[in-house]
Amino acid sequence: MPALEQMNQILHILFVFLPFLWALGILPPPDALFLWAMEQILEFGLGGSSMSTHLRLLVMFIMSAGTVITSYFIPSTVGVVLFMTGFGFLLSLNLSDVGHKIGTKSKNLPSGPEKHFSWKECLFYIIILVFALLETGLLHHFAGFSQISKSSSQAIVGYGLMILLIILWILREIQSVYIIGIFRNPFYPKDVQTVTVFFEKQTRLMKIGIVRRILLTLVSPFAMIAFLSLDSSLQGLHSVSVSIGFTRAFRMVWQNTENALLETVIVSTVHLISNTDIWWNRNLDTGIRLLLVGIIRDRLIRFISKLQFAVTVLLTSWTEKKQRRKTTATLCILNIIFSPFVLVIIVFSTLLSSPLLPLFTLPVFLVGFPRPIQSWPGAAGTTACVCADTVYYYQMVPRLTAVLQTAMAAGSLGLLLPGSHYLGRFQDRLIWIMILECGYTYCCINIKGLELQETSCHTAEARRVDEVFEDAFEQEYTGVCSLNEHFGNVLTPCTVLPVKLYSDARNVLSGIIDSHENLKEFKGDLVKVLVWILVQYCSKRPGMKENVHNTENKGKAPLILPASNTSPPPKSPEDIDSLNSETFDDWSDDNIFDDEPTIKKVIEEKQLKDLPGTNSFIPGSVESQRVGDHSTGTVPENDLYKAVLLGYPAVDKGKQEDMPYIPLMEFSCSHSHLVCLPAEWRTSCMPNSKMKELSSLFPEDWYQFVLRQLECFHSEEKASNVLEEIANDKVLKDFYVHTVMTCYFSFFGIDNMAPSPGHILRVYSGVLPWSVALDWLTEKPELFQLALKAFRYTLKLMIDKASLGPIEDFRELIKYLEEYECDWYIGLVSDEKWKEAILQEKPYLFSLGYDSNMGIYTGRVLSLQELLIQVGKLNAEAVRGQWANLSWELLYATNDDEERYSIQAHPLLLRNLTVQAADPPLGYPIYSSKPLYIHLY
Repeated sequence: MPALEQMNQILHILFVFLPFLWALGILPPPDALFLWAMEQILEFGLGGSSMSTHLRLLVMFIMSAGTVITSYFIPSTVGVVLFMTGFGFLLSLNLSDVGHKIGTKSKNLPSGPEKHFSWKECLFYIIILVFALLETGLLHHFAGFSQISKSSSQAIVGYGLMILLIILWILREIQSVYIIGIFRNPFYPKDVQTVTVFFEKQTRLMKIGIVRRILLTLVSPFAMIAFLSLDSSLQGLHSVSVSIGFTRAFRMVWQNTENALLETVIVSTVHLISNTDIWWNRNLDTGIRLLLVGIIRDRLIRFISKLQFAVTVLLTSWTEKKQRRKTTATLCILNIIFSPFVLVIIVFSTLLSSPLLPLFTLPVFLVGFPRPIQSWPGAAGTTACVCADTVYYYQMVPRLTAVLQTAMAAGSLGLLLPGSHYLGRFQDRLIWIMILECGYTYCCINIKGLELQETSCHTAEARRVDEVFEDAFEQEYTGVCSLNEHFGNVLTPCTVLPVKLYSDARNVLSGIIDSHENLKEFKGDLVKVLVWILVQYCSKRPGMKENVHNTENKGKAPLILPASNTSPPPKSPEDIDSLNSETFDDWSDDNIFDDEPTIKKVIEEKQLKDLPGTNSFIPGSVESQRVGDHSTGTVPENDLYKAVLLGYPAVDKGKQEDMPYIPLMEFSCSHSHLVCLPAEWRTSCMPNSKMKELSSLFPEDWYQFVLRQLECFHSEEKASNVLEEIANDKVLKDFYVHTVMTCYFSFFGIDNMAPSPGHILRVYSGVLPWSVALDWLTEKPELFQLALKAFRYTLKLMIDKASLGPIEDFRELIKYLEEYECDWYIGLVSDEKWKEAILQEKPYLFSLGYDSNMGIYTGRVLSLQELLIQVGKLNAEAVRGQWANLSWELLYATNDDEERYSIQAHPLLLRNLTVQAADPPLGYPIYSSKPLYIHLY
């Protein structure tokens, strides 16, 4: 056969070039070629959309192909129309939602706001399907079929579709800040910088968006169904062209309503204004015309985008000084001379729907191999370079998705097409949004978060992004219609989105944390905060409230107290020397930033001590005295109540001197045990002389005031009397004095001087100086965390007092502390609880830091509030082209140099940010969401 002979000759020539095509990266891998072919056939031949996963693509392709084949064998014209309408509607829905339990909703954090069908949505879709079937069946059965003319019923519907298309286009364009990406929209709010002003000015636009959504969701599909049902081509059954063309047409009505409306209007207009005897009208039915118009429309838009991308690369290689190289002039001249050949490459790339690959992002263009819209082989959201900053995107994405739903439904982001890319910007955060698939009243997106630790290239491009958005949203325009000054940039501003997220503020604490007066007040405030935190903890312990009503029936239980009123043991010079040697001598400000904190060494030593078989006797040490059963006075080995008394002379092994027993003491109030400290916290580790000295620092009036403010006796009739008795209980007070001052001593030791800023930072970070109380405190992790929290609260209190003024009375101090407890997380950025607080959306977070380069102490405050995220649309072909170059360069050219030219900053192409947004391992986004399905109504 002549055709086979010609094909044989063509393939012989093609096979010679296959190694060359492979070396240039033009030859596609089998998996990419297979998925690309399925996607192209599904989108243009069957009226579907590209899918978010390869499995969904395969399933949808099989179902859509089965629909076309089935429609070919249905004998009745009415049956064919009803079948195409019904399955076109059902296949355009997000069918994966139907499999989930009706009415269920997933948690807000951290995975994202996935929403499944509710019974109301199911009822809505059933009603739409019934009305669509009724309209199609009745119009097809009763209406007379005739060739389309200016007076036919189909032509009248066509006129209505033209008007509808114009209205929808106008309503969509006035939702964005720029019309066609060039002219400033006079209806868009001007100088939008705050959420309240934005809401006030955008109210009218949102109402217009609702009207647009109704026209797009309900009016347009039924109008197009009427146009298709009245077509005479449906009379020609058992035709492959009719089955393929009209199955796609009835599917596109729902799957991609705006594009389907444009295609229908074009076909109707061409038929009305052209001669009926031309080949277009004589040999092609309406379904195939719509298919061809759809392909031409898509390829024309891609050609314009690729051409704009190529021109940008060519011009910026010369106009941008940092992009100019020695060979730039030569390359520009060659592109101008061989411009027809360059156009052929762009056209060939457009026809294949493959990316236009700028070699090393220079003006040297190749055709990238055909690949799916998704660009990467793995599923979206499976990989990301997770780091400490990822949690900010985890918190933000669910709320961002909910706001995107409103913006997309109103048309603020323009025409929604699979493969579109958007860039969001807020402070140091950059959000990359990609549309994976679209359907009837839903859209599937993938959101990526880029790194916050900015490199020089990242900073240069982020600054240009800020300039583009500032000119669009924050600059006052005097003229009625201004032009987009950054038209050549691949980023076109669209709108701003109000999202509840964390605003990050960093303050310099110089003059506050190093103030001698503030540091002097810090020590007094720390004792007060310790008292408040311990009282609050003990009053809210599990089981305390349950015992309130049973307290009256209980007798007074004897309790153990480190005897502060017993005669002190004889002092020796070793007593004072040991205390002095275990304080700050080896813990100065010079080593506050050591890699291995002192506290870690202490904890490791304690863990070794607690190992079985390692508790050997140390010569010269004082064995702890164990106080046993209160009633019998015996001393059992395993007793939680024990007191470690230091400072006694050494006792020879085998001898046992009589040590003073700790007397048994009773509470004067039967309710005191409800706010009593745990028994293991009441053990002693300090000499009585030192404890008496520290006791003078205990604020008794504050202690009594805090106890009188408790609400754990709200059900008691005489709550105030009970609290008064508890506050006057001397035994309970002595317990708190002992525990509070021991914690205080563990922070500062015996030095009564004001602490230094380095000391504050180190203890804030959980690194305590070595002291006699350190082992005692680290053995009690819960008490250690409470004491550390008190220290951090005190630091925040010191900063607030310096900023807002002094505290007038105890009530105001309690107000501050209650606010810290409820609305703040005060800790370290590296703590796991910091991430938990962000995911729980704590209103405020505070962290203390130190900038070693500048030698200053800094405070970082995160505030949860509703703020504006600026969003713009990217040139999708520029993104695909740069991703294709990245893939080619790393996989074919094996150029993995971290400083290579092709990832340096390019303010117009946003080259560095685009490379970051690629899927790992080629890119490095710190967050990538799973496919998120947004319902658009």
